Amino acid sequence: MPPTDHSTPATAATADAVPPRERLPRHLAVIMDGNGRWARQRGLPRAAGHRAGVETVRAVVTECARRGLEVLTLYSFSSENWKRPADEVEALMALCCEFLRVERPTMMREQIRFRRLGRREGLPAGVLEELDRTERETAENTGMTLVLALNYGARTEIADAARALAADAAAGRLDPASIDESALAARLGTAGLPDPDLLLRTAGEMRVSNYLLWQISYAEIVVTEVLWPDFGLADLHAAFRAFAARSRRFGGLDSGSDEPAA
Repeated sequence: MPPTDHSTPATAATADAVPPRERLPRHLAVIMDGNGRWARQRGLPRAAGHRAGVETVRAVVTECARRGLEVLTLYSFSSENWKRPADEVEALMALCCEFLRVERPTMMREQIRFRRLGRREGLPAGVLEELDRTERETAENTGMTLVLALNYGARTEIADAARALAADAAAGRLDPASIDESALAARLGTAGLPDPDLLLRTAGEMRVSNYLLWQISYAEIVVTEVLWPDFGLADLHAAFRAFAARSRRFGGLDSGSDEPAA
């Protein structure tokens, strides 16, 4: 099969259909699903689907940076994904290293700052080396922050934050009575970043898969049937338009409404 073309096709929405910057999310979080299904449909090994998915990552990162998003967080490998076959895990780790090596010059040119999210424990030394180098070299960049959730699970993240709070309280550094949402959020891996405004999931699955459970409390959710390797700029723009059309109330009321809002 020829590689997926991620350029905007002639039949897709034009750039004029993309909402203005003020109507776009500050922080887009993505569950990149469907690589294995894409490969299976073509009689290819799952690794081929993951490699095709990397091309989508490149296109989406470039477009989000160009559109002025502040943060893009990609769910690339969950803490549960270690249960997958060893050869698939090995291929995913190798792809991660390759992506970081190849894309560092682009990150520097486009002023993209890279940030890792997830536990270091269990990741291969080579992956940690590439992650650390990319974070270090892009730390002073002033453009979009690209967050890669790798060896990540939201429940573990929240438990780790609670443990940090408990340790501070036990050591006398923190008054337990002062613990609030801000205190816990400051100890999450996403500390210092705005919460996601938009959670996007590809491949049609209607679940959040232990992803950013604390941070997506008020995120808008868009699910598309498109498999991640086939996800193009037209699909991304459609998600942006869906987000821009939403009324975000954060527990309040729509203007002119007397009904309670979620």
